[in-house]
Amino acid sequence: MRLLALLLITFSLWAQQNYDVVVYGGTSAGVITAVAAAREGAKVALLEPGRWIGGMTTGGLSRTDHGKMETVGGYSLEFYRRAGKKYGKDVEWYFEPKVASQVYDEMLKEAGVAVFTRHRLKEKNGVQKSGTRVVEIRLENGARFGAAVFADCTYEGDLMAQAKVSYTWGREASQQYGESLAGVRPKDRSHQFDVSINARSSDGRLLPEIQPDPRGNIGDVDRKVQAYNFRMILTKDPANRIPFAKPAGYDPARFNLLALWLDAETRRRGREPKFNEVTLPGPLQGGKIDLNNRGAFSTDYIGKSWGYPEAGYKRRATIWRDHVRYTQEYLYFMANDPHVPPSLRAEFASWGLAKDEFADNANWPYQLYVREARRMVGEYVMVQKDIQQDLTKPDVIGMGSYNSDSHNVQRFVQEDGAVQNEGNMEVSVSPYQIPYRILLPRRTEAENLLVPVCLSATHVTYSTLRMEPVYMIMGHAAGVAAKMAIDSNKPLHDIDIAALQAKLKSQGSVFVWKKP
Repeated sequence: MRLLALLLITFSLWAQQNYDVVVYGGTSAGVITAVAAAREGAKVALLEPGRWIGGMTTGGLSRTDHGKMETVGGYSLEFYRRAGKKYGKDVEWYFEPKVASQVYDEMLKEAGVAVFTRHRLKEKNGVQKSGTRVVEIRLENGARFGAAVFADCTYEGDLMAQAKVSYTWGREASQQYGESLAGVRPKDRSHQFDVSINARSSDGRLLPEIQPDPRGNIGDVDRKVQAYNFRMILTKDPANRIPFAKPAGYDPARFNLLALWLDAETRRRGREPKFNEVTLPGPLQGGKIDLNNRGAFSTDYIGKSWGYPEAGYKRRATIWRDHVRYTQEYLYFMANDPHVPPSLRAEFASWGLAKDEFADNANWPYQLYVREARRMVGEYVMVQKDIQQDLTKPDVIGMGSYNSDSHNVQRFVQEDGAVQNEGNMEVSVSPYQIPYRILLPRRTEAENLLVPVCLSATHVTYSTLRMEPVYMIMGHAAGVAAKMAIDSNKPLHDIDIAALQAKLKSQGSVFVWKKP
C-alpha cells in the first residue's frame, strides 16, 4: 500500500496540473493577481519558489511606502483595511508582518486559490511555449502546470526571462529615453559622505566596503543595481526581544569606514549622531519598528547586488546569505563596538529581534529586499516624462505617487582620494496614471503572460512603481485582465480596455487623484 501511495504521489507530481491562471511568485503582486482572478471565477494556482507568501509585505517592509494614500484603491486598499481591522481600526499602513501574513492567507483561502510553496521553476527549460503562447511551466520538484494565462510576479522575473521576453537591468543612459535622471548620478543631497574621509588606510590599502573601480561618467549606462537590504523588525520589549548575537568569525575591521564616518560626523555636528540619523526606524503597531537604511553607511549593502538579476539560483543564494551576514555584523557592531559613540551604541543595544515575528526562520525576515532586478522591455516602456509631465494614459489601470526613489548603487573613490556614494535619487512626482501596457510583453514575444513586478519601465520610473501598494494595484488589474482574456479567447493585448477599466472602477480602483 505504501508503495502504491508513493507511486500515486509521484505520478501526480509529474502529470500536468491545469488551471485557468497560474501565478508564479507569492509576492504582494502575486497574491493579489491570484485573488483577483479567482474572484472573477477563474481556477487559479499560486506557486511560490520559497517557503513563505507575501514578499516584502510579509517579509519586513511593514512601514508602507504609500505616497499619496488617496491613490491606493481596489484590492490593494482592501489589504490595508483588512490589516486595520486586526487592530480595531479602519485602515492600517504600519502593521506587523505576522498580521500581514494572516490577511493574505485569509484572502487567498476565501478566494479559493490553490497555493503551492517550495515550487521553484526549473533553472533551465522551465518554460514551454507554442508560438507566442506559454503553455506549461516545469518546476524543480517535477511538477508541471498548464494554464490559459500565466503571470510572473517574482521580484526576479525568471519565468519572463525563460519565456524569451525582452528585458534589461541596471541603468539606462540619459540619452536613451531623454531622461535627465538616468544613468550615473552626480552627488545627491541624501545618504552621502558629507565629510571628507580618505578611502585608504595609512598603509595605502582600500578600506573594506569600497569598490576599486571608478564611478563612471554622469548620465552613462551601466549594469549596476541599487542596494538591497533586509528590513529588520525590532523591539525593545524585554519579554519579546532577542539581543543581537555575535556572528561566528565576526571581524569588526570590515566596519573601519563606518567607525571613521561616525567619528567624523560627531566632530562635524559637535555631538554624537542620533539613532534616527544613521538608520531609519519606522514605528509599527505592536511597539515594534521596521528598520531601514539611512545615511552614508547603514543597512544597505552597497555594491553587492549587482550580480543578482542575472545570477543562477546558487549564486543568488550566496548573495542572499552575504546580505544576512552583513546585516548581522552591522547590528552587532553598532550595539557593541567601542568605536560607536556611547549613547548611539546604547540605543542600538536596547533593540533586538522580535520573538513573535518570523518564528519559523530564526526570527529573521523572510525576504531580502530586492528593490530592483530585471525589467521587461514590453509593449510600452514607461519613462521619466510619464511620472512628471504626461500623467494620464488611455489604458489607465491605477495610480502611483511615491517619489522616484533609488538607493545608492555604488561606493567609490573620488579623484581627491575621498570615499563617496553614488546612485541615490529622491525626486518627487505628481500622482500619475499607470498604463495596462507596462504589464505586457511585446505581442510578438508572449501573448498570454502578465508581468506586474518586473514590468516595462526604465530604472528612473521603476524607482517609483516598485512600491508594495502599487504592486498590488497592478496585480489587481492583472488578475481581472487574465480572466477577461480567457472569457473572450483573446490575447491579453486585445482585451476590451474600457471593460477592464469599468470592472476595476467598480471594485474600487482609483484612476484620478483627488486631494483630501
